[in-house]
Amino acid sequence: MARTRAEDFEEKQRAILASAAAVLGEIGMDKASMAQIAEKAQVSKALLYHYYPGKDALIFDIIRSHLLELDNAVEVADIPSLEPRERLRVLVHAVLENYRDADNEHRVQINGTPTLAPDQRAEIHAIERRIVRRFAAVLREINPELGAGPLLMPVTMSLFGMLNWVYMWFREGGPITRGDYADLATDLILHGLAGRPECP
Repeated sequence: MARTRAEDFEEKQRAILASAAAVLGEIGMDKASMAQIAEKAQVSKALLYHYYPGKDALIFDIIRSHLLELDNAVEVADIPSLEPRERLRVLVHAVLENYRDADNEHRVQINGTPTLAPDQRAEIHAIERRIVRRFAAVLREINPELGAGPLLMPVTMSLFGMLNWVYMWFREGGPITRGDYADLATDLILHGLAGRPECP
């Protein structure tokens, strides 16, 4: 007879993933152990292994959950009826808001994806491509010429380059807010430095 799931299974699973991301993000993929993750999550090793058979499975689920949440946030924020430039701005804000308090998950994504099994990497890359395609479609609307030449993907990935490395330097309470930076990144893509009011 199959074992039934506890009512709080998903809640405990989310807590384990958050704790695992913290340990993996701070200590590193190679050095972190299941014992350290269990201690951080305040669960027994036996319970941790009940949820995940090993560290590789944890890394995959951290990355997959993180990207699925981002994909959902972007889908919810995407309003095709908006003027394309405003639509892009809303999407950029949605990405940076989704990255709030997710620095550890982001570190695991960047450092852990190359370590995944081929089928797992394929699933992760499929989610990433889905997110990128949504942004590329809006950028093509803003400038149809991008879609006719080789620059659409470089421009799209340049935008993600500005967003994906925010965790390396951005600090809450610093000189600019998360929303300020979302506007800056959008303006740089749309207009370059000349489009910022404080630049000549």
